[in-house]
Amino acid sequence: MSRSPVDTASVFTSLAGIVAQGSTSKEMYAAVCVAATLTIPGCDHASLMISRDGACRTAAVSDPVAHQIDKFELALGCGPCLDAIDEQTAQMATDLTNGGRWPALAARVVAETPVRGAMSIQLAVDRSNVGALNLFSDKANAFDTTSVERAVVLAAFATVAINAAAHGEDAAALRRGLACNREIGKAVGMLMLLNDISDDEAFGLLRQTSQDSNVKVADIAADFVRRRSAASEQSQRRGHC
Repeated sequence: MSRSPVDTASVFTSLAGIVAQGSTSKEMYAAVCVAATLTIPGCDHASLMISRDGACRTAAVSDPVAHQIDKFELALGCGPCLDAIDEQTAQMATDLTNGGRWPALAARVVAETPVRGAMSIQLAVDRSNVGALNLFSDKANAFDTTSVERAVVLAAFATVAINAAAHGEDAAALRRGLACNREIGKAVGMLMLLNDISDDEAFGLLRQTSQDSNVKVADIAADFVRRRSAASEQSQRRGHC
């Protein structure tokens, strides 16, 4: 059964605190995996995989189930994590019982673990290495718009936090960056699901609109989120009439 997400702000504050304490990148990887299970709806297990010089390895996991799925993926050479790293776009399989894009992996996961849904978000570890935050759900179709939004935000924060931990940057800078990342993450998640596009394409739409209107990407994202939320509330009110 999925955990009830805790207060997201408190989790990010804790992550920023970990950086402030001078934690290592390895400690940040582990903290991000735990944070995913606490803040992302539907996420029961999480891992973080890193690709260095073309070789992928699991850097951290929330629990043995996540580690087992990473082992399957590396052994088979296919899956959402590897595709997220190679294609630099988010990957999602909300119901692994259907096989989908990775039937060999899906068959092993369904047969040997409780996991029924998976999502991977690409993240930049540093200038030369990339990785992916991998999220797993024990229930099919548990990942929704909010899940995508929070995953994008957490991946963005993880990128900043891991690099900050490596370079000794302070937590205040992370919190300032997070304020922008949260709105951008929400907008990217909404655009991905509304238009069936990748995270890079969704961010490209925001960036193009920003350039055309000479308005900051974060402000464009915040306005888009406000308008979509207002439209959703209006639709719900009509439905109750």
